[in-house]
Amino acid sequence: MPLLLAGVVLWICAHLLPAALPGVRANLVARFGEVPYKGLFALDIIIALALIVFGWKAATPTPLYAPPLYGSPIPSVLLLASILLMVASTLPNNLKRLVRHPQMAAVIFWSAGHLLTNGDSRSIVLFGGFAVWALLEIIFINKRDGEWQKPASVPLLSDAITAAVAIAVFAALVYFHASLFGVSPIPA
Repeated sequence: MPLLLAGVVLWICAHLLPAALPGVRANLVARFGEVPYKGLFALDIIIALALIVFGWKAATPTPLYAPPLYGSPIPSVLLLASILLMVASTLPNNLKRLVRHPQMAAVIFWSAGHLLTNGDSRSIVLFGGFAVWALLEIIFINKRDGEWQKPASVPLLSDAITAAVAIAVFAALVYFHASLFGVSPIPA
């Protein structure tokens, strides 16, 4: 569990730094330059991901609660919404006019979907940690950036493309989840 916890903490710290302490980021960029700063940030994220992957595999899960929605379709709906929000964060669409932080909302939905179907210690560290990070990120970004300026509307075709991409990604993840992560998202 220590590797997993270290990876999640490293991920959270690296990502919160620019939003929570923009002055520190500015000082680091002034001292080292933009490209070296981004390189260090990328290296930090790679190390965090490696720690998370190896920590997950090394941790022995201890059951902490009975997953309340195991076998229910609700977590799948949350995960589809998560993928839709993540795709929406990168493509032009009108969902960005309704949700200020679609990427962070996606992480929260993804985390919630997993916590409703996994009640073990390592799931709480990973998915709970990512949910806390996303909530803190939203708070710090809102504080840093001030009032939200909604983007201009785009044609409805952009929304249809966003939805189609999200559905395709969701279908691929459902299909490959067991081979990638060792667990089928659809209980037998």
